[in-house]
Amino acid sequence: MAYVSAKDMMVDAKQRKYAVGHFNLNNMESIRAYLLAAQDMRSPIILGVSGGTAQYMGGYRSIVGAVKPFIDHLAITVPVALHVDHGSYEQVLEAIDAGFSSVMFDGSSLPFEENLRKTEELVKICQKKGISLECEVGGIGGEEDGVVRMGEFADPEQCHRIGLLGIDMLAAGIGNIHGKYPADWPGLRFDLLEEISRVTGDLPLVLHGGSQIPEDMLVHSIALGICKINVNTECQIAFTEAVREYIEQGKDRIGSGYTPRALLAPGLEASKRVAMDKMMLFGSAGKA
Repeated sequence: MAYVSAKDMMVDAKQRKYAVGHFNLNNMESIRAYLLAAQDMRSPIILGVSGGTAQYMGGYRSIVGAVKPFIDHLAITVPVALHVDHGSYEQVLEAIDAGFSSVMFDGSSLPFEENLRKTEELVKICQKKGISLECEVGGIGGEEDGVVRMGEFADPEQCHRIGLLGIDMLAAGIGNIHGKYPADWPGLRFDLLEEISRVTGDLPLVLHGGSQIPEDMLVHSIALGICKINVNTECQIAFTEAVREYIEQGKDRIGSGYTPRALLAPGLEASKRVAMDKMMLFGSAGKA
């Protein structure tokens, strides 16, 4: 089975200077779309699950029970990691117990020493179970599961300290935000990213809010040490626009076009195309 932790993906991406795409699951169509995209592109992939998605899809255990059979059913052979996105300490433990192969503990809203302490505890648990661990310093702006915040710039010294604990990847705020970017967004702080990369050495870095960032910025961020890029908003928009077009063209009124599978199929294909384009841009295509 292609179900693995993200550790080896990150090590290879760091060594060969590309990034693995993290695509957030939203429903059954997204599972199929992203797995097929990865297989078609021969790319490793990380399937992300937010707390809101976990609740919507019946909990972490239900999602593991959906993703693993899909990997077998679709004959997926490329590496697939199932990853908690912005999990609390309790959510991470729940997902580990449910069988996730990778987790993110987001302690960026906690006092830094508490973030360190809980990260250290999770490092021990994850290493024992062979699960990859991502942590965060400097909160990412925008909206995630209804929580809106301005975003912060990570402190390189804090990045260095948390990186010494044995985590597998680090998300650091460098001006990136979740959701749609405003017209007056000033861009990524490459000077800060370069410094964080310098002080963390071989530690793979993560860029959240990867949707709608200009392509040249994404490519430059990979050159500076970004090994995982999270994409969600662009895929959601593509999905919604494709389904809207299907309805506006009246295709749901023709034959059995009203069935949910037929109605959602254009969205599945549209989000799959976005994922494939990102895999090409990130350089992960052909790496599996």
